[in-house]
Amino acid sequence: MKKVFKTLFFIALIAGVLWTFSYLFKKSKPQEKVYETVEATIGTIEKKTVVTGQINPRDEVSIKPQVSGIISKIYKEAGQMVKKDEVIAMVKIIPDVANLAATESQVKLAKLNLDNVEKVFERQKTLKDKGLIAAEEFEKSQLEYEQAKENYNNALDQLNIVKEGISKNASEYTNTSIKSTIDGMILDIPVKVGNSVINSNTFNDGTTIATVADMHDMIFVGKMDETEVGRISEGMPMIITIGAMNDKKFDAVLEYIAPKGTSENGAVFFQMKARLIIPDGVYLRAGYSANGEIVIEQAVDAVTVPESCIIYSNDSTFVYKDNVKTPVKTGLSDGVNIVITEGLQEGDQIRGNEIFK
Repeated sequence: MKKVFKTLFFIALIAGVLWTFSYLFKKSKPQEKVYETVEATIGTIEKKTVVTGQINPRDEVSIKPQVSGIISKIYKEAGQMVKKDEVIAMVKIIPDVANLAATESQVKLAKLNLDNVEKVFERQKTLKDKGLIAAEEFEKSQLEYEQAKENYNNALDQLNIVKEGISKNASEYTNTSIKSTIDGMILDIPVKVGNSVINSNTFNDGTTIATVADMHDMIFVGKMDETEVGRISEGMPMIITIGAMNDKKFDAVLEYIAPKGTSENGAVFFQMKARLIIPDGVYLRAGYSANGEIVIEQAVDAVTVPESCIIYSNDSTFVYKDNVKTPVKTGLSDGVNIVITEGLQEGDQIRGNEIFK
């Protein structure tokens, strides 16, 4: 039995040695590499840049009161359309006590003067009817009477303006009615009935009663980095993508590039604006976040291959065509495909990436 076990042990040992030598021999043999075959095709390569920004109305107007007071009525709400000179709200004036007292005093003085002049006029009229005074003296008295009446009416009108902000002689021009200055849509009414408001003056901008804008004329406003702003110019087409509208895309035309940049976190950005081309039946809201895409460079109907097929050696570029290292000249690249300007034609077969088994 011992001889049998020894014999089996030696047989197993020899078999293991032979298998090891066989395995090492196979591993030492060079394996043949297999590559994909890629065909040069005709295509278009574009180099683009993306700008983030917002969709805003071109003209957005803040409506402010001409007088200080309290909002008494609001006739409109955000989202409604308004015409120019259409009333949005009314302001009730809270008169200044000193100004009111001075105006009331002017009314009393004008009334006293009118009463006195009227008495003189009535006496002069009686004397004229009796033929006791000349017509010239009567006409002078009549003129003074008419002037006194006019002064009194003006004093009353001024008092009404101080109290109510409304002139009886020109009520349609009252400054207590807050009217829209343009045709458009009301974007916001930040005040409520009872809120105090002040007019625009040299010390403050005044209270905004409403914001009105033309929503048919929208623009894209964004900022571009200084490294790319030199490659764009006014009139270039853009594609605007709005994420809030299921990534819907709109055509646009670049209209404005700021002549001066602003520094933000160590980088310089230039503001840019583009006019949106809005199809019929599409409604855009102000303030949508959007991305603008601009084609900086483009190669149309050019011979293209995947950039991974290119071999770079010093300042030269090569491809393997029919297993021969062939020099080529490259052009524009989009990071995936690259233009071949010399060395290849449409339909040429070149070596691609290695296929790993």
